[in-house]
Amino acid sequence: MLPRGRPRALGAAALLLLLLLIGFLLFGGDLEYGRPPGAGTLDGDRSADRGGHNHSDCVPPPPPLPRCELLHVAIVCAGHNSSRDLVTLVKSVLFYRKNPLHFHLVTDAVARNILEMLFYTWMVPAVRPHVSWIPNKHYSGLYGLMKLVLPAALPPDLARVIVLDTDVTFASDIAELWALFAHFSDEQVIGLVENQSDWYLGNLWRNHRPWPALGRGFNTGVILLRLDRLRQAGWGQMWKLTATRELLTLPATSLADQDIFNAVIKEHPGLVQPLPCIWNVQLSDHTLAERCYSEASDLKVIHWNSPKKLRVKNKHVGYFRNLHLTFLGYDGSLLRRELFGCPSPPPSGAEQVQRALAHLDEEDACFEFRQQQLTVHRVHLTFLPHEPLPPRPHDVTLVAQLSMDRLQMLEALCRHWPGPMSLALYLTDAEAQQFLRFVEASAVLSARQNVAYHVVYREGPLYPVNQLRNVALAQSLTPYVFLSDIDFLPAYSLYDYLRASIEQLKLGSERKAALVVPAFETLHYRFRFPSSKAELLALLDSGSLYTFRYHEWPRGHAPTDYARWREAQTPYRVQWAADYEPYVVVPRDCPRYDPRFVGFGWNKVAHIVELDAQEYELLVLPEAFAIHLPHAPSLDISRFRSSPTYRDCLQVLKDEFHQDLSRHYGAAALKYLTALQPPRGPT
Repeated sequence: MLPRGRPRALGAAALLLLLLLIGFLLFGGDLEYGRPPGAGTLDGDRSADRGGHNHSDCVPPPPPLPRCELLHVAIVCAGHNSSRDLVTLVKSVLFYRKNPLHFHLVTDAVARNILEMLFYTWMVPAVRPHVSWIPNKHYSGLYGLMKLVLPAALPPDLARVIVLDTDVTFASDIAELWALFAHFSDEQVIGLVENQSDWYLGNLWRNHRPWPALGRGFNTGVILLRLDRLRQAGWGQMWKLTATRELLTLPATSLADQDIFNAVIKEHPGLVQPLPCIWNVQLSDHTLAERCYSEASDLKVIHWNSPKKLRVKNKHVGYFRNLHLTFLGYDGSLLRRELFGCPSPPPSGAEQVQRALAHLDEEDACFEFRQQQLTVHRVHLTFLPHEPLPPRPHDVTLVAQLSMDRLQMLEALCRHWPGPMSLALYLTDAEAQQFLRFVEASAVLSARQNVAYHVVYREGPLYPVNQLRNVALAQSLTPYVFLSDIDFLPAYSLYDYLRASIEQLKLGSERKAALVVPAFETLHYRFRFPSSKAELLALLDSGSLYTFRYHEWPRGHAPTDYARWREAQTPYRVQWAADYEPYVVVPRDCPRYDPRFVGFGWNKVAHIVELDAQEYELLVLPEAFAIHLPHAPSLDISRFRSSPTYRDCLQVLKDEFHQDLSRHYGAAALKYLTALQPPRGPT
């Protein structure tokens, strides 16, 4: 009935306060959609009490919908967990749908940020997402009651809408549900499925006092709303008067909006059109749903309305769970399919991408690189709950990217870096669920609330390393960022040392600089991490550590001048040199990484060139260090080493990068052209 993380019980005092606030919302509020028209009256008492509602399962089939009729779906979504649930719900809807859809997403600020980016990058044809939100600071706990105010929150010219909880899974075309509006009488305004438990009968335990309901009551996980009739009927006044009266004798709502809907229907039974039970098969703790699905030929919507969700106890739960898990791990990019015969404007940006893809030559040896550069990856920001601390002066976020084969690095990284982190993970839909379970099972990771994980869904043959970095960089919330890689462990003291150095060097206000963190590596999977520079130098002298890539690509870090660093006690400036690719600390608004570099090779080098072109000083910090840990080579580096074509394509990208530098910086870019060398092994 309600997504995880949303309050399920509202005290009487809190609810009365909300009623006053919602009155302001309805008649002078600040929702983006504007105010509703004036209210009339609607007398639902003329209809007889319907008692049970199982007869609704035998209703005749509704007339077929026009092929391209636009269907409107409203979903209330608040927080990180509900945003993840919503993605699975939307996948199940898109899988079966044959009509254009308009999603009306009513969110808090957290979900708004997530869902706007998700739908923008999903680019599903014939889907219009509209994300509106209510500032959380005004209405604490309001989202449990938001469905009651949808007639006011949604566009005033919208007449009909399907309202869904985020914890439902579709097993049929949503157009079949929309078609049930045809069965509404002139008085009916709400379509609901009967509650499939004894909750409202009041006999589940001693002193159980539910809110009033008609018979078993109705479940509000799936609702059909005639918004036009609700507005004309004065729905806002109707439910508020009912709720206020009931709160004189009842201490709280247990099931939020559902209790109030049922109290209104008890008083006005003619308002409701009972829907077939197959449109809301409820898997609650005390469900009687078997009475429905044991006789039904097919089920349409599964509702995980137990707080235990997929772990609810039910002898048939395995069947329902498998249906849900199918969509949980389903590749959402496969749902970017056209509705042939239903012309609709393309999603924002999609037409430009399609034109660019159409101009590619599949016979081009570098076609894979070109195609990967143009791929728009679905992005799910803050995939897990993220509670950053208030930003502090000179604070630094560690920025990195990773794929599934580097998850084991996360716990060690969290132990070494106590500060905020912004990490982009390149995963399939199924891997994203494995990652979720990995974090939940880790005491170290689950305890950290200042680590933001952003899932970029995998698509294409090459690793979009710089696109991932840009996602993580764009979501950083602190004034400065440490641009690292996931296979590096920073010194235990590095976070505090960087903040102190930024303040001491007066970065930002008085100088434009990139602080270089010297990079080292070990070839041992087990070794004692140095607690100080002195210990690191001892390991370096004993051969347990090396300067990074000393054996394979010394050009990448030679300008750091490790000999000088050994003796340095204060920061020192170094000059840019060809193929230099240090790990740096820079302001958050630094240049973004060049997304043309995918796979292995030159992705960091190009970024350092850009920093130098924009006149960033390169300052090496004397007490800073990070150590690279050994791991199996990635697929991309293996292809780089084994394929001459791969290396040739990288050279083509480098040439194009230098041409763009010349166009942008003119004569100042000449030094980069003269320093150009054939690629060998930079990252």
